[in-house]
Amino acid sequence: MSDTLRLLEALISRRSVTPDDAGCQALVTERLAPLGFECETLLRGPDDFRVTNLWATHRGARAGPTVVLAGHTDVVPTGPLSQWTSDPFVPSHRDGKLFGRGAADMKTSIAAMTVAAGEFVNAYPDHAGTLALLFTSDEEGPSVDGTVRVVEALQARGERLDCCIVGEPTSVETLGDTIKNGRRGTLSAKLTVRGIQGHVAYPQLARNPIHQLAPALAELATTVWDQGNEHFPPTTWQVSNIHGGTGALNVIPGEVVVDCNWRFSTESTPESLKSRFEATLRQHGLDYAVAWTLGGSPFLTRPGRLSEALSAAIRSETGVATELSTTGGTSDGRFIARICEQVVEFGPINASIHKIDENVNVGDIERLKNIYRRTLESLLT
Repeated sequence: MSDTLRLLEALISRRSVTPDDAGCQALVTERLAPLGFECETLLRGPDDFRVTNLWATHRGARAGPTVVLAGHTDVVPTGPLSQWTSDPFVPSHRDGKLFGRGAADMKTSIAAMTVAAGEFVNAYPDHAGTLALLFTSDEEGPSVDGTVRVVEALQARGERLDCCIVGEPTSVETLGDTIKNGRRGTLSAKLTVRGIQGHVAYPQLARNPIHQLAPALAELATTVWDQGNEHFPPTTWQVSNIHGGTGALNVIPGEVVVDCNWRFSTESTPESLKSRFEATLRQHGLDYAVAWTLGGSPFLTRPGRLSEALSAAIRSETGVATELSTTGGTSDGRFIARICEQVVEFGPINASIHKIDENVNVGDIERLKNIYRRTLESLLT
């Protein structure tokens, strides 16, 4: 059993359902501290939702860039245990795969990054620049006391990062086929349209907010928000929930509440989306209120030294010619991009993430570690 697989199995065995780290970062620290890494734990959040963050650094003997390996030790809940073939927190091998919650998202990356960092420092103790690892237990949750708090602490110290690889599971069909070099932004709105409640038999004495909202929804659903660009697809808008009515069949509701979300490209801004949305509502004469939540702004790392080094490492290790992509949801890369010029995401195959019987190909575990190590060698030697 390789060091990477051994560490991965130990991590899967920890029931680190967000925001509980369950000792995962302690396992990482036990490996890195003896190698000369300065390991700083930052606890954030209230007592009933305590988040554990790790910032570990190894400073080289020569000037050079600061390269960060980032990820999260928390996992999503398991879902019904009866539907799992084996205990999700007991690493289990079947048909060349390792099963367990977090196997793909993203304890394989955590283990591979940790072992790769150790191997690199052992081989190049006088490397250039700084090698750092940033791990949090608040990525699968609200993401308010995790990576973003570490970034704020680094900003307060005046630290800037040069390159960062986030270990999100980005591969689609085979390890190495996809690197994420950016992500769309996410903007949510909770829209309340007010009417006048009344009896369905006397609609002239009421005002049905659902009827009033329907034409506006139809227009919003066909709105072209932007055309996207060479790196991002066009911005999309989707309704996720509609709530209206008292439950009685003979009552016109007094209000309707709609939850909706934009996944937006760099061609749009939160301000432009808000403005166009509310202009449509006013055009239809709605009596409304809207509460906004900006989940994250889009970020983009154009092809450059980091993506080239990572792509070359993937090609050397697997023979795969990788593609750059900005599809998918959000990640902690959106926070790191505030203080880091180049941020990409790369990790194992994502087909089973958040699913029952989550798994990773055993043969990919060591290859992933080697890809991370080769990338460090390219950037820090």
